[in-house]
Amino acid sequence: MRNKYKSVELFAGAGGLALGLEEAGFKHICLNEIDKFAVSTLRANRSNWNVVNLDVKELAEKDCCKFLKIKKGKLDLLSGGFPCQTFSYAGKKAGINDARGTMFFYYASILKKMMPKIFLAENVKGLSTHDNGKTIKIITDIFSSIGYCVRWKILNAWDYEVAQKRERIVIVGVRNDIKTEYHFPEKLSRKLLLKDVLVKVPASDGIKYSDEKRRVLDLVPPGGCWRNLPKDVAKKFMKGSYYLGGGKTGVARRLSWNEPSLTLTCSPCQGQTERCHPDETRPLTIREYARIQNFPDNWIFQGSVYSQYKQIGNAVPINFAKQIGLSIIKFLEKNK
Repeated sequence: MRNKYKSVELFAGAGGLALGLEEAGFKHICLNEIDKFAVSTLRANRSNWNVVNLDVKELAEKDCCKFLKIKKGKLDLLSGGFPCQTFSYAGKKAGINDARGTMFFYYASILKKMMPKIFLAENVKGLSTHDNGKTIKIITDIFSSIGYCVRWKILNAWDYEVAQKRERIVIVGVRNDIKTEYHFPEKLSRKLLLKDVLVKVPASDGIKYSDEKRRVLDLVPPGGCWRNLPKDVAKKFMKGSYYLGGGKTGVARRLSWNEPSLTLTCSPCQGQTERCHPDETRPLTIREYARIQNFPDNWIFQGSVYSQYKQIGNAVPINFAKQIGLSIIKFLEKNK
């Protein structure tokens, strides 16, 4: 029976991870999110989802099992990409209190209260090397102390039918009493490019370039960046950064039809992460952003244009989430 496995998701955002997991076969018992616009997006598109608009700190302080009407240990999956703030290593052993005050702490607290069969956490690639690897060690040690066998791996969404180079750390933990090993999803053979997904995209809002910036980006070819500008234009545009060397290939970057998108961020028009349309000299629109993240065209985002970009840019690409979800269901099927 489809959607027989139950999940709870924290930090649900605009629903990218939730949609992918739903397509894989999960039924969401609860999705928790604090941002009011993201909550409006979830409720507007999925009236059947139980969307709880709470600060995760408030949820962590509750009797989560009683609040969500599910017995401890009976939940199949706890998921969510907790925002990663830095926290210090206190003492010789990493304990859950070492992370107090961080979003990770509340994720871990809810995990300890619910003790699902397996958990999933997604975060930026940099978490794996932050503070010379100390941060990820603290995180995995704390998960282990709660009672989970933890594994993590850097996965690229481009390997899972997403037209975007988006590397993320995926952390999965299996409860210690379950002896079956979890395996991360295998890479798919199909590699999507921008030309595969930005076809007949519905018209939508989008931010605009200033006249000065548009004149500069008019000079950048598809797949190019500030390094392709005439020397005098590049010096004026880059200012002091021109002499610092290094890559900075996200500056004045125009995307190419024959490549995947670079990682989408909270805005297609940021200084270090420009996402200019391959042909037209303008930032990607809301619906173009959404297509690259695999959102269906009828998934309507709420809030201002800037809030919509942020919701989409922060989302887990749906196809990526689905493949991770399928790998988790494969694991759960072996533990009926």
